Amino acid sequence: MAIPNEPLFLMNQVYRKVFPIVHRELAYWKEKAVHIDNEELRKQALDSLHDKTFHCEGGGIMGLLALHGKRDAIEFIVAYQTISDYLDNLCDRSTSLDPEDFACLHRAMEDALTVGAVPGNYYECREDQEPSYLTSLVMRCQDVLSRIPNYPLIKDELLHLSRLYCDLQIHKHVQENEREHRLQQWFNDHRKDFPGMEWYEFSACTGSTLGIFCLVSYSLRPDFKKEHAKMIQEGYFPYIQGLHILLDYFIDQEEDRAEGDLNFCFYYPDHNALFNRLQHFVKQADIHTGKLPHSRFHKLINRGLLGVYLSDEKVHSQVEVKKLAWKMIRSSGPVSFFFYLNGRAYRNVSKMFSGNTIAKKTI
Repeated sequence: MAIPNEPLFLMNQVYRKVFPIVHRELAYWKEKAVHIDNEELRKQALDSLHDKTFHCEGGGIMGLLALHGKRDAIEFIVAYQTISDYLDNLCDRSTSLDPEDFACLHRAMEDALTVGAVPGNYYECREDQEPSYLTSLVMRCQDVLSRIPNYPLIKDELLHLSRLYCDLQIHKHVQENEREHRLQQWFNDHRKDFPGMEWYEFSACTGSTLGIFCLVSYSLRPDFKKEHAKMIQEGYFPYIQGLHILLDYFIDQEEDRAEGDLNFCFYYPDHNALFNRLQHFVKQADIHTGKLPHSRFHKLINRGLLGVYLSDEKVHSQVEVKKLAWKMIRSSGPVSFFFYLNGRAYRNVSKMFSGNTIAKKTI
């Protein structure tokens, strides 16, 4: 079984061997979410599964790195990403602005990566309660990790990336007048390790789960070695993860303005500055992935991020964003354009199934 190293082969594997598993797992967690008794928590769980399916689809692609361990990798990826998306909804769209509440909720993400950790009451700082959905997701992640002989070799790197992610979520969801100060103070603790980076760029770099998914997928391979863990962490963090999240914020600018949400793209002085920094992240990501095993696959992921995000329908409703997106696609070469066209086609086919996504056709 070969790791895809060219676009057509990659997409063939994604549609035939990744998405069906992803959608099966999502259907399982949707069935669990439907039975949450608490109305508010049920709404947020179902909304996160419905609105953020593409997060699990994109993350699931990393499972191809696991070769014959692909099914276990995708099972973990879907469960962990579902925790992330659910908690994001609870922090972003729900009933609290309390950093202690956010810290309690996000203990689930660290517990999910710690085999043997006993789940606590992650809702202890809020009125809304449910006994099993979030705990079941945590235990699913632990179950997969417990079956990986190489788990001890990646545990430190997993927890390092997870703790950065959780710190970000706590700081960026508090009262609006506190967010920037908290994030800037947090960055000051890390500034020396990231020269030339602004606080909002560092924050973006911490907000992706791709490095975690890559570590778990590689650890399922029989040829995994201890030194790979550090290589993968440094290959994905900061630049690929940063590009991932900056693109996510890039397409959400109109929505975030309307909702009053923090958006890291708002801090660039103008569109040219944003374009130049995104190009910098692309180039740096290529340099860092060049040091990884199967570097061609990781460069495809890099270009795929550009194509998939910039083909999103949100781009076409924002005039300035659309102009900049086209400029980025044109400057990023034919592989990015291939993924852009693929993303447009996939979304168009999805529309053909009223009330459903194409995901449901493949379960």
